[in-house]
Amino acid sequence: MRIAIVTDAWYPQRNGVVRVLGTLHDRLVARGHEVLVVSPDQFFTVPMPTYSEIRLALFAKARVGRMLDAFAPEAVHIPTEGPLGKVARAWCLRRGHPFTTAYHTKFPEYVHARTRLPLPLLRTWIRRFHAPSQAVLAPSPSVFRELTAEGYGNVVEWSHGVDVDTFRPGPKDFFAALPRPIFLYVGRVTVDKNLPAYLALDLPGSKVVVGDGPSRADYMKRFPAVTFHIADGGDTELAACYNAADAFVFPSRTDTFGLVMLEALACGVPVAAFPVTGPTDVLGDSGAGVLDEDLRAAALAALEIPPERCRAHACGFSWETVTDQFLGFLAPLDAAADREPARRRRAGAA
Repeated sequence: MRIAIVTDAWYPQRNGVVRVLGTLHDRLVARGHEVLVVSPDQFFTVPMPTYSEIRLALFAKARVGRMLDAFAPEAVHIPTEGPLGKVARAWCLRRGHPFTTAYHTKFPEYVHARTRLPLPLLRTWIRRFHAPSQAVLAPSPSVFRELTAEGYGNVVEWSHGVDVDTFRPGPKDFFAALPRPIFLYVGRVTVDKNLPAYLALDLPGSKVVVGDGPSRADYMKRFPAVTFHIADGGDTELAACYNAADAFVFPSRTDTFGLVMLEALACGVPVAAFPVTGPTDVLGDSGAGVLDEDLRAAALAALEIPPERCRAHACGFSWETVTDQFLGFLAPLDAAADREPARRRRAGAA
């Protein structure tokens, strides 16, 4: 099948959405599907206000249309609500093509945290964006329930997976100079991640943050006792960072899932988090972590959890299941005639 994925989140961005989409792309290609990724790195971009690491594509309408026409997709997936997502959505609607979307990020809460725009208005805007979608892929049962309660009539549950071959137990020596126990956070360093709730905790040993983002410099000044690190060595270095920790602390209250928790668990590192959407779906009743409104108590209690229990729980999140579900949710374009002009153009060009 020819599958077009039009996304505003792609490499070289570093976040959970990119990791999910990148792995999904690789799994689809490995199964023999032809996948076109339309992403910001192919266009003129500008830095996102207040978050310069994310680039927003501008003046993309005509070129996106040409790319999709030439590719002649049999299914279109739009996983983000940004500029490219809006262009792809309009392209599908103009041609009467079905498409699917995804709710990877609590975008209204994210924008509200950075701009203080009214949350109800933002939620209405995002709901309208997804309204024509054949299926809105929700990455967890909690998000599925939330979106259903908000009036989404087209939402479906979609699993997430973790690469248990890359993220596996290993040596705990990466931060060898730091006193133990080592408490770790991995992810974007942004205001919506609620990091001060972790950074301000009175914990024994050391606190470490691995990641980058617009709030990093501010937090480094405010919390000088915390070790900040950027893993530039790819997944190998990232796995070494996870393995060095004794507990993984996830302070976010707004994540739709939190892939980093699964990666930590796959390395045998227990999780401490608030009992909210994301952590409740990742941990369930596994006993591989501790959920508590008292994040300090959760972090200390997590130290008692055996690594084997964490690893076993993470191994239950299969990428094969994730890929199977994604293919099942896709909305194939039924109008083969609509694809004929593009096929003729490609044949003529050849």
